[in-house]
Amino acid sequence: MVTAGKYIVEGYVDSVKIIEKLSNAPGVSGFEDAVVQTAVNYLGKSFELEEDRIRNLFIHHSLSKKNLPKVMLDAHSDEVGFMIQSINNNGTLKFLPLGGWNPQALSAHAVKIRNTKGNWIQGVVASKPTHFLTPDEIKKPLDISTMVIDIGATSKQETAELFHIKIGAPVVPDVKFSHDEKKGLLFGKAFDDRLGCAALLEVMKHHIKKDLKLDVYGVLSSQEELGLRGVNVSVRKIKPDIAIVLEGTPADDTFNSNDAVQAGLRKGPQIRHMDKSMLSNPRFVKFAIDIAEKNKIPFQEAVRSGGGNNGSVITLHDRSVPTITLGIPVRYIHSHNCIATMEDFNNMVKWCVEILKNLNPDMIESF
Repeated sequence: MVTAGKYIVEGYVDSVKIIEKLSNAPGVSGFEDAVVQTAVNYLGKSFELEEDRIRNLFIHHSLSKKNLPKVMLDAHSDEVGFMIQSINNNGTLKFLPLGGWNPQALSAHAVKIRNTKGNWIQGVVASKPTHFLTPDEIKKPLDISTMVIDIGATSKQETAELFHIKIGAPVVPDVKFSHDEKKGLLFGKAFDDRLGCAALLEVMKHHIKKDLKLDVYGVLSSQEELGLRGVNVSVRKIKPDIAIVLEGTPADDTFNSNDAVQAGLRKGPQIRHMDKSMLSNPRFVKFAIDIAEKNKIPFQEAVRSGGGNNGSVITLHDRSVPTITLGIPVRYIHSHNCIATMEDFNNMVKWCVEILKNLNPDMIESF
């Protein structure tokens, strides 16, 4: 159980504030501690909270009723980042990716490295000045294996003794969240899947009512970006009867033709029929779409040839768990700087709540 003293409980004012806190929290795979702390702060004392050894956070409301179908709301707490692999003699740092990155989007970006004292050290992914590039180097695609992080050190000894950085240190993008209130725009890092985490927390804190015919469990699953690791543990603990995965999904409206867009900003949350990792339960998908249409909630549908999410593990658990994945469109996902809208966020929360209100034991069994 989460014990008093480990986490300090405090309150937040609104959805934007919790999104900001979650986005700014450093939390690459395996190092999700600050994200868990932020979630516990937000929820307060009205929940049964438990953290396991892989950093999954289980959330159960005191209003939930036993002996009803278990619904698992899942969002993953980790973000894509890096880990220090070695230290060069000149003090620069070799690194490996944690999660999927486009190497062309990394050069010259700022990062933070956690040192052995728990402090975050500023750095930058080194970019060779154009003055020193040959014509062939200019044309050559970038490769993470040839990149280094520069923290301003001048030797390996200085990196270790002055900056206190060692092999295995986690690295996160150094990006500060911002919100354009008039336009409803969100800018920041880690919207995959901190927006899903924020939506899950909003549903659990403000929309779990006594009249629900469900026993709702929220889970912030860890290490999704390393191959859906945390959910393999969390689903075995919850043993759900049905599940909803809340994601930040890649927006495609800045590079696809209008005919092909399935995740555009301000067009509503996305429901995924399939991706490379899973085929969503079609009866549950239809139920969710009917709910959206009945409540005039804008939504988008996606059939994807790539990608993956925690739903692929949940849906294959035990005798199979009907599972759907809802996603908030995020531009430039798996990069330093993401863009999303409060409009899409609010509509995903509303959609999830309406689905929960309309589910019942007979309906779940029919799926």
